[in-house]
Amino acid sequence: MKNNKLQADDIDRLVIQWQQQGISEDLLPMAIYGRLARIYKQLERVIQQCHAACGLKPGEFDVLASLRRSGEPFSLSPTQLYQSMLLSSGAMTNRLDKLEEKGLIKRSHCSDDRRSVQVKLTNEGKALIDEAFQSHLSLQHDFIAGLSKSDQKSVNTLLKHWLAELTK
Repeated sequence: MKNNKLQADDIDRLVIQWQQQGISEDLLPMAIYGRLARIYKQLERVIQQCHAACGLKPGEFDVLASLRRSGEPFSLSPTQLYQSMLLSSGAMTNRLDKLEEKGLIKRSHCSDDRRSVQVKLTNEGKALIDEAFQSHLSLQHDFIAGLSKSDQKSVNTLLKHWLAELTK
């Protein structure tokens, strides 16, 4: 970290309180989880504000971003979308309905199989997600600006290893 002198924070105070109550177990996992939870809440709040400034509700950005990063023709099936976002098909249908009402996506039946539906970005949807993504990415850079490049890479590597262990 750029600033090596860190002051005690709320998490440190919680650990001390537990220790004062006679808890002698290692509380480092609790401290790590507490900090991750607080970081997530802070980041999520700011990201939602960023998306709202672009007229997007929570989750709508994810749908548009999934379609955009899929490449030309910016089209996926609803199943591909909800599986990639770990949503139920009902939740995805609701998001797609709202995005279609806004003119940001279009659903169409495949000519080969009328039962098969494709979801495609409209020109308006592509323009909006391109703009929203730039704001989103800029915020993400701001989030980690307080860490040196070396620390950013270390945090990323540690989190990657940890995630791999948790998802075994």
